[in-house]
Amino acid sequence: MSNNIKKIYKNLVKLFFYFLYGGIEINNNLKLIEKIKIKNKYFGNNRYSIYKIKDGVTFTDNTQNVAAISNNKLHVEPSFQHGNDKIISPKFNPVLKRGLINFRKKYDGTVLSLVQGASTENYFHWLMDILPKIKIYSSKYLVKKVDYFYLSKLTSSQKQSLQYLGIQSKKIINSSLYKHISAKKIFFVSHPWYTKGKFHDQSHKLPKWQISWIRTTFIKFRKKFKISKNIYIDRSESKHSHCQIINNTELKEYLKKKDFSVVKLANQKFSKQIFMFWNADCIIGAHGAALTNLVFCKPKTKVLEIKPFGHPGQNYKRISKINNLKYYSIVSEKKYLNKENGDIFVNIKKLGKKINL
Repeated sequence: MSNNIKKIYKNLVKLFFYFLYGGIEINNNLKLIEKIKIKNKYFGNNRYSIYKIKDGVTFTDNTQNVAAISNNKLHVEPSFQHGNDKIISPKFNPVLKRGLINFRKKYDGTVLSLVQGASTENYFHWLMDILPKIKIYSSKYLVKKVDYFYLSKLTSSQKQSLQYLGIQSKKIINSSLYKHISAKKIFFVSHPWYTKGKFHDQSHKLPKWQISWIRTTFIKFRKKFKISKNIYIDRSESKHSHCQIINNTELKEYLKKKDFSVVKLANQKFSKQIFMFWNADCIIGAHGAALTNLVFCKPKTKVLEIKPFGHPGQNYKRISKINNLKYYSIVSEKKYLNKENGDIFVNIKKLGKKINL
């Protein structure tokens, strides 16, 4: 199909859905929705809001944007836009330009929207962004009275975590299948910690309450199994090319001789991941979502986070500080950036010294 034909096709699709659902305009008037401000000592100095939209509509592209809509108005505060690795203005939400270009799925009852673009699929964002929204919502409303939870396609460990919160799979609406839904009531919750700028610039501000809540809520569901108290998280299974270790084979062989278990966590049950980190004395791994499980570590657990040169992420250092862990970082040299087989080269001797500290 030529580019001209593709352009004509897209315009026809856009025109079809415009006649079906109409265009969307931006709305800054909070009187059209109900904003519930949350004041709760449990959340410390953090201030949150819950947004209640009657006869509401939500639309997501499952990548970077979520639109909260009623009466063909995009409501600014509960909507979410992300571009160029940072939060951007609602005026760039694509529904304003493209419209609602998917068929609408209608639901009776109450929907709690927890979609956040593609980040829902990431384990870090799941534990640190999505699940805490449920806690914030529960400070005002009963979670068991929610008819549906709007989320992207879930992994088995994510489903397991929801089951531990008493949320059944039959209540989940999959945004990968239904990007455009409506309901009698749709609730949105403000983000627990990320409200402006780039993600990594804010990652050192993870609230203490949510780390404590995740730990206390799920630690009792740990499932015991036989594994070393020293673990190395092998990130080579990740689909992402960043934070990959060039000399990973050499590193694994060295750590095995040091009585480390080499683990890949993508397909591990949530209950086993909890136990693995709770049980550990020493954890080594490249910067990646699996290290979010540091929330389950016991105080004084040694953590060695391996990072590419110049990586700004401070989220795992922050979790370690709150949980009173012995945190160390190992930073690769700049010359190893942008290599075909990774962006980190680990100096084994330096690593060994850190292990023995």
